[in-house]
Amino acid sequence: MTMTADPLDTARELAASVPDPEMPMLTLADLGVLRDVRRESDGTVVVAITPTYSGCPAMAEIRADIARTLRRNGYPRVRVDTVLAPAWTTDWITQSGRHKLRESGYSPPGRASPHGPVALMLGPPPRNVTCPRCDSTDTQRISEFGATACKAMYRCRTCHEPFDHFKEI
Repeated sequence: MTMTADPLDTARELAASVPDPEMPMLTLADLGVLRDVRRESDGTVVVAITPTYSGCPAMAEIRADIARTLRRNGYPRVRVDTVLAPAWTTDWITQSGRHKLRESGYSPPGRASPHGPVALMLGPPPRNVTCPRCDSTDTQRISEFGATACKAMYRCRTCHEPFDHFKEI
């Protein structure tokens, strides 16, 4: 990371570089959860983040990691705010983040549903999932829920390898 001369830009770069605790190959910037970094008149650095979903158990750890990173780098007054609107979407994951997911053996999410009315479905949504190992689209869902609620388990029918798919939200 290249530190800039502007202390607020440096604070933004530091917050952006914090890894996600559940998927440490991704930074908060890669995931698109870092919304804003600003400085208040009393010098407090305020970081705004949006959870990937409202019940995300990693949010407390993410807030603590941001505060710890900034304090270790000369920002003694830090506050981390949670912003719920607009709701996070997997469309906010950067291209770099999608590439890192694939390199780590995850199938990155496709485009999320467009804004507007969402059709009611009484089962898991259909997905066209590509195997991150062999690029085959001949895949089978094993479980709608993986190690975390944002992942689903799949198996490739071509290379026979299991893999996680980061679900579209």
